[in-house]
Amino acid sequence: MSTISIVEREMTPVELARMNAGFDENTIDNGIAIQSSERMGFVALYGDEFVGCVSGLAYKNGDTYSGWFYLTDLYVEKAYRRQGLGAKLLQALEDKLLACGIDKVWTWTAGYEGPGFYKKQGYTVFAELEHWYSSGHSRVGVRKQL
Repeated sequence: MSTISIVEREMTPVELARMNAGFDENTIDNGIAIQSSERMGFVALYGDEFVGCVSGLAYKNGDTYSGWFYLTDLYVEKAYRRQGLGAKLLQALEDKLLACGIDKVWTWTAGYEGPGFYKKQGYTVFAELEHWYSSGHSRVGVRKQL
C-alpha cells in the first residue's frame, strides 16, 4: 500500500485544473451557484495618451451579480496626479456598478498613501495588515456601500 507524500513543487496544469474543479464541486455540493467574474473599467486619455485607469472584477453567482466589486487597479500617471482624476475615474466606475446593480466595492491599498484618498471618496477601513511593506507601513482594506 502506498503512503501519501508531501512534495514541494508547483502544481502541473492538470493538477491545477483538478483543484479548481474540486472547488467548484464543493461549491455545488453546498448549494451555491458557481461564481464567475467580469472585468469592468475605464481608461483616462489625454488625446491619445494614456494617463490613468480604474478597473476590477464584478462577481457573478450564475447570471446575477453578487453585489460586490473588487477594485483591482486605480492608477494615474505622476504628471496628472492631485488634479482630481483618480476621484473622477473612481466615480465613473461606481456609477457603472450601480447601473449594473452592484452596490458594494472593496480593495486593498498601500497604507503610506491610499487610505486618505479612499476616505475622501467615502470608503471606510475594514482591515489592516500591519508592517506589510518593508517601510513598516500597512496594507489596508477599504470598502464602500454605494
